[in-house]
Amino acid sequence: MYGFYDTMATEILDLNQPVRASYDDVTFYQSLLEGVPGRILVPAVGNGRVMIPLIEAGFRVDGMDAFTDRLDLCKDYLEAGGLPARLFQGYMHTLQVDVVYDAIVVSRGSFQLIEEWSQAMLALEQFYHHLIDGGRLIVDLEIVQPKSVGQVETNEWDTLDGDVITKEDKVVAIDHVHQFVKTHAKYERWHRSQLVEAELERVHNKWYGVEEMRLMLERVGFQSVVLATDYQLAQEPNSDATVISFVATK
Repeated sequence: MYGFYDTMATEILDLNQPVRASYDDVTFYQSLLEGVPGRILVPAVGNGRVMIPLIEAGFRVDGMDAFTDRLDLCKDYLEAGGLPARLFQGYMHTLQVDVVYDAIVVSRGSFQLIEEWSQAMLALEQFYHHLIDGGRLIVDLEIVQPKSVGQVETNEWDTLDGDVITKEDKVVAIDHVHQFVKTHAKYERWHRSQLVEAELERVHNKWYGVEEMRLMLERVGFQSVVLATDYQLAQEPNSDATVISFVATK
């Protein structure tokens, strides 16, 4: 049975994106948020790689994630660093908390994991309603690279306890009408050359056109939408772009 972001997937996230490493997006967020006095929300918080540097820079940050493994990992890092923060479980499209935020930061690719367009619109509406007037939503979209059905990519990682985790990603569907790539991933943990654990994961990665995303943001009520390309503000996207950031003001 296929899961979504189970134990090994979370472990690989932590190996690939360690907390307190240097990230262009975190530097970009810090510059955009400079002077923000109120609370900031980071949905899809993962291991806290965005949240924790923002807290250490003096911002007041809440974190949300749909998956308990990731919330537990983030909580461990926060407690180890003695950092005060609020974490809660939830999905972007069903966000309901008794807080309004000065800013909401959706880091690279997270928004694209919402499978249905209707749920994506609900997520934007919830973000809008949970922002103060003048608050900003930052959403990063990764450029989905060309793929072909049947394409397989394999990677492996050495874990901290000496095991090896392998991951095989296989593209099983590409829908150009509904704009998504569906991938099946297989994780295997090897201990002393013996297979000791396996997980299956299904990933639905959606893409959006630049003007499509701008119109979606305007439709829910955002008054101003500014683009950044590869974390360069006010730079229009080009064919070499890897990440497009939308900075929308309520």
